[in-house]
Amino acid sequence: MIKITLPDGSIKEFTVNSTPFDVAKSISEGLARNIISASFNGTTVETTTPLTTDGSLVLFTFNEDEGKKAFWHSSAHVLAEAILSFHPNAKLTIGPAIDNGFYYDLDLGEDVISEKDFKEIEDKFLEIARGKHEFSMRSVSKADALSLYKKENNQYKVELIENLTDGDITFCDHSNFTDLCRGGHIPNTGIIKAVKILNVAGAYWRGDEKNNQLTRVYGITFPKQKLLTEYLELIEEAKKRDHRKLGKELELFTFSAKVGAGLPLWLPKGAALRGRLEDFLKKAQKKAGYEMVMTPHIGQKELYVTSGHYEKYGADSFQAIKTPKMDEEFLLKPMNCPHHCEIYNFKPYSYKDLPKRFAEFGTVYRYEQSGELHGLTRVRGFTQDDAHIFCTPEQLDQEFKDVIDLVLYVFGSLGFENFTAQVSIRDMENLDKYIGDVETWEIAEKAIISAATDKGLDFVIVEGEAAFYGPKLDFMVKDALGRSWQLGTIQVDYNLPKRFDLTYKGADNQLHRPVMIHRAPFGSMERFIAVLLEHTAGNFPLWLTPDQVILLPISEKYQKYSEKVLESLENSEIRALVDDRNEKTGRKIRDAEVSKIPYMLIVGEKEEEEGTVSVRKHGEGDLGTFTIEEFVSLVKKEVERTLMKF
Repeated sequence: MIKITLPDGSIKEFTVNSTPFDVAKSISEGLARNIISASFNGTTVETTTPLTTDGSLVLFTFNEDEGKKAFWHSSAHVLAEAILSFHPNAKLTIGPAIDNGFYYDLDLGEDVISEKDFKEIEDKFLEIARGKHEFSMRSVSKADALSLYKKENNQYKVELIENLTDGDITFCDHSNFTDLCRGGHIPNTGIIKAVKILNVAGAYWRGDEKNNQLTRVYGITFPKQKLLTEYLELIEEAKKRDHRKLGKELELFTFSAKVGAGLPLWLPKGAALRGRLEDFLKKAQKKAGYEMVMTPHIGQKELYVTSGHYEKYGADSFQAIKTPKMDEEFLLKPMNCPHHCEIYNFKPYSYKDLPKRFAEFGTVYRYEQSGELHGLTRVRGFTQDDAHIFCTPEQLDQEFKDVIDLVLYVFGSLGFENFTAQVSIRDMENLDKYIGDVETWEIAEKAIISAATDKGLDFVIVEGEAAFYGPKLDFMVKDALGRSWQLGTIQVDYNLPKRFDLTYKGADNQLHRPVMIHRAPFGSMERFIAVLLEHTAGNFPLWLTPDQVILLPISEKYQKYSEKVLESLENSEIRALVDDRNEKTGRKIRDAEVSKIPYMLIVGEKEEEEGTVSVRKHGEGDLGTFTIEEFVSLVKKEVERTLMKF
């Protein structure tokens, strides 16, 4: 007999070679029907994998992320088989699960897959799925694996196998299809009931522009047709909320091929909105004791060598800037932190001077591959709401908690109510990815976990997601469509102070090393505004929106009264404009709705005589007649309600 420990801590005994499916069946018939994947002692296994030792078992259904991963990875195999039926000479490469669905990369040679082929591929996919073919894993020697793919002239699989260890190579079989695979599958293809091919795109082998370009086919599958229907409706809503579309319609930002890919140009309304966000955070930072600094857009290469950024990110940097002076090189600034370290080094500090909190809206530059660029969410030049706190070890806990409070204030004022926190620590299997010694890493990781626990945050610990110089607390925000975004980060760093030889004089009159906290509540202005656009569908909080009010005179003769009302609103610091076009009022209202202006004030003969305005609200309709003072009060109260106090 073997002892199996379940997630709730209970222990059950089973005969040797029992499977995860057997365990599920012993719990309930319902669970047995829905289990599609499992993890045994932290390793992904099939539901049919024989269990031969004592261990911990986790069972997954489609409701869990790990279950979806197995479902979509298995679906990638079926997709590859379906495509091979139409393109038998295609060379397979890789087909992983992704956040929403899966893709498969293929070398089609001279063949092409386009949108007109999607329905044919989907039909073939479902035909294969209905066969209820079991996914079966088998071990293959390295020699046999290489022999198979060399016969098929598949250089991609050969390259993958050459980097694998003999004895660790496995193939997955289902139906008449075989693929190199590490495992993690659903029991059989019949569980897949609905499929949609989403897109086809080009992708370089292993993401390297120097390699062959492959055809990447994206798809998504579900165990019920209803789930696919709901997902496609969500996709349509996401298209309406696409920040690139809304940014153009609301005249916030644009891009220019002449300026360069991934370099956004902020239009007047967008620049004003961005400026209000900056002022909002600056005001809170001032109350929290931050001092604003400014640093240049470039720095000597040696600065980033010292910080470690060049070693870790040199390949992703823009090429060095040469000067007339021999052997002098500068880089576009990829990070603000090395500059802030040098600001700290401007003069000596004692423990009585700390903490020092330096903040900057600093623009940085990183060379993203053209295929990775996406609107404002992946750009080559972006501005971080960056700050670095230099404190004593004794001050670390409180300083970290104070930053958490600042992040929560930002989220609350902008309507991000659904979020979790992620404590990102080292990958213990790849410690060479990080700088610094084990002892300080452990201290930093424990400090973050302690602070997050004390603040009552809902958090998970994720291994391998730390920055190269220290662990961090990332905030994962869910938007109105349920999509998760990483916004806001706080990092503890014992390493850069050492690399830059930062010191302070302690109470013992000796020099000590400060601890450094990196923090950015927005993350980057570009990405944050993109997510905010999609979360709100362009309906920003009233305190932030570019135009709060638009006046709609019903004819030209009420233009002067409109201007008078406009002056009153502007004197009350309400952002307003007049639509003086020679258009019908109905057309003006429709255009204001499309522009997502929160309030429309219609003025005509009655309003002019009574000194009032007829108020409509975006998305709600007629609110009735208000005096100017009453309307100003209405706007002020809404701003106060949505803009939290810090």
